[in-house]
Amino acid sequence: MSLDQTLSRVDETLDAAVARLCDLLRIPSISTDPAFANDCKAAADWLVQDLQSLGADARAIETPGHPMVVGHMDGPSGSPHLLFYGHYDVQPVDPLNLWDADPFDPQIIGSGEDRIIRARGAADDKGQLMTFVEACRAWIAQNGALPCKITFMFEGEEESGSPSLQPFMRDFADELRADIALICDTGLYDHDTPAITTMLRGLVSEEITIHAANKDLHSGLFGGLAMNPIRVLTQILADLHDDQGRVTLPGFYDGIPDLPADQRAAWDALNFDAGAFLGAVGLSQPAGEAGRLPLEMLWSRPTCDVNGVWGGYTGAGFKTVLPAEAHAKVSFRLVDGQDPDQVHQAFMDHVTSRLPSDCRVEFGKSKGSPACVMQTSDPKFDAARAALSAEWPKPAQYIGIGGSIPIAGYFKTILDMDAMLIGFGKEDDQIHSPNEKYDLRSFHKGIRSWVRILDALSGGSK
Repeated sequence: MSLDQTLSRVDETLDAAVARLCDLLRIPSISTDPAFANDCKAAADWLVQDLQSLGADARAIETPGHPMVVGHMDGPSGSPHLLFYGHYDVQPVDPLNLWDADPFDPQIIGSGEDRIIRARGAADDKGQLMTFVEACRAWIAQNGALPCKITFMFEGEEESGSPSLQPFMRDFADELRADIALICDTGLYDHDTPAITTMLRGLVSEEITIHAANKDLHSGLFGGLAMNPIRVLTQILADLHDDQGRVTLPGFYDGIPDLPADQRAAWDALNFDAGAFLGAVGLSQPAGEAGRLPLEMLWSRPTCDVNGVWGGYTGAGFKTVLPAEAHAKVSFRLVDGQDPDQVHQAFMDHVTSRLPSDCRVEFGKSKGSPACVMQTSDPKFDAARAALSAEWPKPAQYIGIGGSIPIAGYFKTILDMDAMLIGFGKEDDQIHSPNEKYDLRSFHKGIRSWVRILDALSGGSK
């Protein structure tokens, strides 16, 4: 096996790789809208055929929702077995009028290293998914075979809540289980610094409705005597934080370890500029827990946020009404050591303990997933980190992200596998928004990065 020659093949065949990606991007595989069910199937079938063209034993497996694509390729005897996960479904494109071109007519814009691929799904997640497929293609073309055993798993419901994912993983656990999972649905730390995400926050989402009178009331006739549910609700929400930015739910911080000194030093060395980060969105002051590093607040501390509040009259003009109901959506980002069920119960207790006698609360269906922390003591992590560092201008870093990627946790809880999250997206890729894009540099160097990682995880070129 020759690493350098395989990397050269990636460079020489980049145009063909981009053309294949554009073919996949043209399929409007919007999973959340039933009108696009046939397109989701078409995307799954396209991937099956592409994997089969590499020599993989690949098929689309039906689920209650959209198909799951699974493929297998053998490697040398005794080589590691890797599972690669990506998703082929995409977000809706609304509002369409804010796009500069048809979202499913991919455009290559710019010149040189500044070129971008603009289309829905370019960064989330078709472009990222195809970096790995193209790395495998280059390995096979140059060396005749892959350096290790690989299982491909491509989901079609990630953007619509993954309702079929956990049952599928349980039903096909024996077929999917490998030495480690690889996930390409994350990003670079910055333009020149690759990253392996090792910390993902969990999530609990809640919706509540406070009920008071049996109908809306005239505030001139009832104001001051009748309870206003918006008043009750806003007090409940205000009580979720103290004046130091800490969440007040009893037991919320129990079991959460402090940031280790070496991790703190590593994050300090990243020179994260909180002022610039907030300034880009018109803010200036960190609003989380007092006394914490900005990156600590983003990556390794739990949060509570009110995501929506409504009630009463919200149309044009003014209507003096005491509403019968008030509503809110609240979410909690969780870290290692927190139980989603316990947080859910603590939140319900917080709400019910503050209800006046004339009010009642209705809870929506809570959703929760735990945080996920990867054990970087596994030598595979350092091998992948060194491989990434060899490709990019700056050394790769272990980072956390504030969001949640439940699949990483499912690999651990269902398949008893750790996962490495390695992606090449950038903060300005506008995923889920109009004019989504993926840097051609990210696509190119992403393919080269996976070539290096496959080599490193397989023991290096002979």
